Amino acid sequence: MNEPLPGPIVHPPRGELPVLLSVPHAGRDYPGWLLAMARGGLGALRALEDPLVDRLVWRALGRGIGAVVARAPRAAVDCNRAEDEIDPVSVHGRPPPAERPSARARGGLGIVPSRTALHGHLWRRSISHSALQQRLADAHRPYHDAISANLEALAQRFGCALLLDCHSMPPLASGAAVVVGDRYGRSAAPWLATSASRIASQEGFPAAVNDPFAGGHVVQRHGAPHLGIHALQVEIDRRFYLTDDGEPNAHFDRAARLLERLALELGRELLGSRLADAAE
Repeated sequence: MNEPLPGPIVHPPRGELPVLLSVPHAGRDYPGWLLAMARGGLGALRALEDPLVDRLVWRALGRGIGAVVARAPRAAVDCNRAEDEIDPVSVHGRPPPAERPSARARGGLGIVPSRTALHGHLWRRSISHSALQQRLADAHRPYHDAISANLEALAQRFGCALLLDCHSMPPLASGAAVVVGDRYGRSAAPWLATSASRIASQEGFPAAVNDPFAGGHVVQRHGAPHLGIHALQVEIDRRFYLTDDGEPNAHFDRAARLLERLALELGRELLGSRLADAAE
């Protein structure tokens, strides 16, 4: 039997702001059995990572902001995909789904990624449905359970909560260095995305909202603005913090300061908005 995938690292909130960070794609604990299945070895699997985003959150953590950080690699199970976003190329022995796989799953980026544009097909063989269920139990469900528990605790304490789901992205033709996604106002109050875009621009990161990334499963699942729980996806151009070799560059701390400022200022604005509403 394969060793289990590692569950997430959880940093409980310690401060006075209703903010939680999520880092679903920076996991790099690759078990030997996963590497043995990879056609292109570790390099092909690491291409799926949002490299070192887990380290970019250090400033925010130091200010008491909580975080849930995946340790399991995205190649094994993608915590930013729903459990039914399954590419049949990756998983066999599953009853036919009631609906067609999502466009992301059909494109090879389902809950178990099957291929990338650079490396082609990733795996020597597909996995069974029971093997998928084990991966979900080991890593995916604990990740989302931890997010839900911490957001609920924040909402109970403050009357509101904000989740910032942190990612990196390749360069965009538009020139945007940061993309904030709120699923077109469905996962967060629109003013929060506007404020996040303004903060990024003030920090020297040209910003866009919902273009081309409007937010994935994490913000879709956990954002509930009607209940006072908001969720934004934040994508940062990895050229702004990494060298071409994937190492931290001279501006690494600048990107960390951006996430710190987003967490602090959006948290204060959300809390202020909540208190103002309560006073009316």
